[in-house]
Amino acid sequence: MNKTKIVRPSKLKYLGFGFWKTKGEWKSRPHEESVQKFKRKLKQLTSRKWSISLVDRIIKLNQVIRGWINYFSLGFMKTAMTKVDEHLRTRIRVIIWKQWKKKSRRLWGLLKLGVPKWIADKVSGWGDHYQFIALKSVLKQAVSKPVLAGQGLVSCLDYYLEKHELKIGLNRRMPNGTYGGVRGARN
Repeated sequence: MNKTKIVRPSKLKYLGFGFWKTKGEWKSRPHEESVQKFKRKLKQLTSRKWSISLVDRIIKLNQVIRGWINYFSLGFMKTAMTKVDEHLRTRIRVIIWKQWKKKSRRLWGLLKLGVPKWIADKVSGWGDHYQFIALKSVLKQAVSKPVLAGQGLVSCLDYYLEKHELKIGLNRRMPNGTYGGVRGARN
């Protein structure tokens, strides 16, 4: 097996990173294969058939999200994290809807989340159209990003932006000639 090859940097995958050139400068981001592997792992953790409490599921999701983003946070991936974050929340809404198996339980859950009774009564009878309910119904507003954050779920996008700014900020040249605002070597 020969690992050495000569390719353009834009076609290179190195330690999970891909590269692209913008305005004469090379930048890194997670390679598409790395992003797909991350999505597959999240999909495995949000499987509807895996019977585990939502709290334990969120703990496991947070471990994977934090680990992956801490590794790749030096790269640029805002668009990818936006899509992953939205899809992850949709999958969690589906899990919640499936856990409320009966109409009475769904009605109770929606009312507890503050949905008006007349809307909750209609939506709770929709049954097993999981994706439709998670994407197009009042469940999307009821189980929103702040509600899931209150349950402890880390937002992929918010966590990435926080970590990326920390790592990029330390490499930025400051007006006083130092890097990251810390006295050190000057160019």
